[in-house]
Amino acid sequence: MYDNVFISINGNAIFTKSKVYISRALARKSQDDLDEYQLWSSLALELLGKAALARKHPSLVVDPTHWQSLFVAAGINVTTDVKTISAKTLFERLVHLVPRFDKTVQRFCLDIAERRNAELHSGDLPFKTMRLDAWEARYWHACDTILHQMESSLEQWIGATDAKAPRQLLLEAEKALDAAVKLRVEAAKMKFETLKKGERENLVAEANQRQAYQQCKLFSNNYDEIWTVFCPACGCQAFMAGEQTGEDITEEREQYAIWEIVSREFAGEEFQCPTCELALVGSDEISAAGISYLHEDHQEREMEYEPDYGND
Repeated sequence: MYDNVFISINGNAIFTKSKVYISRALARKSQDDLDEYQLWSSLALELLGKAALARKHPSLVVDPTHWQSLFVAAGINVTTDVKTISAKTLFERLVHLVPRFDKTVQRFCLDIAERRNAELHSGDLPFKTMRLDAWEARYWHACDTILHQMESSLEQWIGATDAKAPRQLLLEAEKALDAAVKLRVEAAKMKFETLKKGERENLVAEANQRQAYQQCKLFSNNYDEIWTVFCPACGCQAFMAGEQTGEDITEEREQYAIWEIVSREFAGEEFQCPTCELALVGSDEISAAGISYLHEDHQEREMEYEPDYGND
């Protein structure tokens, strides 16, 4: 924890402010003021995300092009005018910090931030036209995802009593998603099983010939890695794509080796089966289908710097 930095980028201070804002949001909801409920909720979400980054290191929330802010993040207070990152950059960085903060959650968070900006800086009224059921469950899911990474919870963030409604909303949304995904898998399975035996065998043979590195066109985004998994519907070889979330270098290597083994960790964000056309987007849908969205591989690569040979 970095507690000795300027208050504007102190993780604990930002987290406390986010709690104040979510309390204001819930107060507005209790008064049936749904516009301000969404406004204060959007502000609380952005602060919560920045608190998660700042707790890892304050430099993650400052504007990298503003050298004075970088100094402050390092504990050198050369200014009180600290520049922080935009909401877009914030949510991009959270993808790499929080495994379940995938692109689906990222897009939702960016959408609510853009509506907030339009509400505050234009004549539009985006909150007025947004139905509660169109955003509330996904909002609490995004907050819960960030809080889990921070080893906290909705109950700790907004109070056990106030958190009962969001928690119930989350449970209902999770049940609905789980049921929808299972039906999707079952439909793909039935479609595959209705094919003639010879046709199924040909499709299985074709699936076994596919290579992960050749499947970029299957996916809607450019991901760090694509890897092979088995489809829960047809059982054929299918593919998962996702972002790298971590990397460790294996320490066990020969003294003067110039190669090292790197263990890489990935979080899957999109599943595609070319055989039965089952598609799953987001770690929640992937998990609901019974597939692990986590992946680890090992790579051998040349070391960037050769070790010293005892002549320093």
